[in-house]
Amino acid sequence: MSYITGGQVVAKALKEQGVTHLFTLCGGHIQSIYDGCLDREIRVVDVRHEQSAAHAADGWARVTGQPGVAAVTAGPGVTDTVTAVANAMRAQVPLVLLGGQGSTIYGPMGGQDRGALQEMNHVELMRSITKWSVTVPETRRIAEYIQSAFRVAVSGVPGPVFLELPINILMDSVDDGDLVTFTGSPTVPATMGDVRSVEKAATLLRQAHKPVLIVGSQYRWSRHLEGLVELLTSAALPTYFNGMARGVMQPDTPGVFRRSRSKALQESDLVLIFGTPMDFRLGYGEKIPTGAEVIQVDLDAGEIGRNRMVDVGIAGDMGLVMGQLAKVLGPGRLTWPQWMETVQSLEDSMAAVTNDQAQSNELPVNPLRLAAEINRFVDSNTIVIGDGGDFVASASYMLDVHGMGNWMDPGPLGTLGVGTGYAMAAKLARPDHNVILVMGDGTFGFNGMEFEAMVRQGIKVTGIIGNDARWTQIYRFQKQMYGEHRTVATKLAHTRYDKMVEALGGHGEYVETIEELAPALERAMRSPVASLVNVKIGSTDFRDGSISV
Repeated sequence: MSYITGGQVVAKALKEQGVTHLFTLCGGHIQSIYDGCLDREIRVVDVRHEQSAAHAADGWARVTGQPGVAAVTAGPGVTDTVTAVANAMRAQVPLVLLGGQGSTIYGPMGGQDRGALQEMNHVELMRSITKWSVTVPETRRIAEYIQSAFRVAVSGVPGPVFLELPINILMDSVDDGDLVTFTGSPTVPATMGDVRSVEKAATLLRQAHKPVLIVGSQYRWSRHLEGLVELLTSAALPTYFNGMARGVMQPDTPGVFRRSRSKALQESDLVLIFGTPMDFRLGYGEKIPTGAEVIQVDLDAGEIGRNRMVDVGIAGDMGLVMGQLAKVLGPGRLTWPQWMETVQSLEDSMAAVTNDQAQSNELPVNPLRLAAEINRFVDSNTIVIGDGGDFVASASYMLDVHGMGNWMDPGPLGTLGVGTGYAMAAKLARPDHNVILVMGDGTFGFNGMEFEAMVRQGIKVTGIIGNDARWTQIYRFQKQMYGEHRTVATKLAHTRYDKMVEALGGHGEYVETIEELAPALERAMRSPVASLVNVKIGSTDFRDGSISV
């Protein structure tokens, strides 16, 4: 038996969970963890703002399917992560956040409620935005709590967990033979759907004339990913992917559509919603015709029927339920050839709306033309991160995503600034992939300093800014509501963010013309260090009428 510190216990427990990277911003309360990570060959990746550390843990989970881990110091270290943790909670992404705390024992380092440096009630602060928020009570139980944190993060509806680790617990030593820990592999239960409900869903599908399938982010966490192929083999459904499900099937797969969802929904008579809520993205259910039937499958039974009554609600793992539904449908394949042709026509008409602008030579560069040029660099070995408002929303229509985990965006909380943390995690998780970070110019202001962290630590990311000197998503609505003369707080300048990245040691490019665009992108992609292409863009009417609230 030998004595090890609490920080070494943390690292040992993380290693046993398969953790290879820890995202952090240094702090005195948590330095013992770093020391332990060095012994366990866990790479410590540091950022310039704690928010990015938690975003990186979130991004790691989205790319790998396994919880990411971040460690931050007490007080402002923890509060700086609140936005990122809330974003993960709303998006149902598992991560483990370790937070420091002052000493709980009376002495030179303070003592509970004595007013130690950065002391505050983190646990209550984090409780409403995590699945579990708790203080580890003693050094010998650290491993037990970390095991529980990972189990809670991935079980049921995935989400973030917060563990508070007081400095005395991290600095204390304990005999490793006295550690409270459990051996063996954790069992994460996966729920199948109610058999009678699945049979009813099959009946509705057989009777349908214009069905539509929507596959959402929960597919990322399914224990039965092959269920989707099984279902589509049994029923040739027009299919739309959103959130973390984007890229699950190749963009040119027959029956997979991207641009025509709203119009297809308007004509549908049956909508199958798997693993995505009926929130603002589906018009709170109002985008589905009143007379259409709805089948909703979700890990969270309480989500089923929110905002709109459904005809069949099934709580369970969506991949498993898809497999069940395919089995009930039996041999043969349901097809709706005329309806599929109609949806294809809707898709083609929507594509035509963007094609002219995607080939435009107008100046400043049309946002859709920029997106089309970026798309030339996107393949199955490319991870694309969209972090921004209007420009990124437009670009998402143009960018083809190949492979699950190869697309990330802020998600339903609409959190700007996620991109640099996501990008760092993505490149570290998949070093053989190119990582393209598509940003608005407003977004860069949140966590642009992370380019310094990328350069210093050899993390190659290619950033591309669509710079229209506006918070356009808000500006457009503001102008419509109040008039141009009353637009305020929504205008920026055509700032040379590329020069900032150059000053941080990266590669920068500034683009104002079409002729400059492709060569600049190519140089940035080839750059051995993190790069940023700052493109001056004009406006587009593509998103006229979109609402930003």
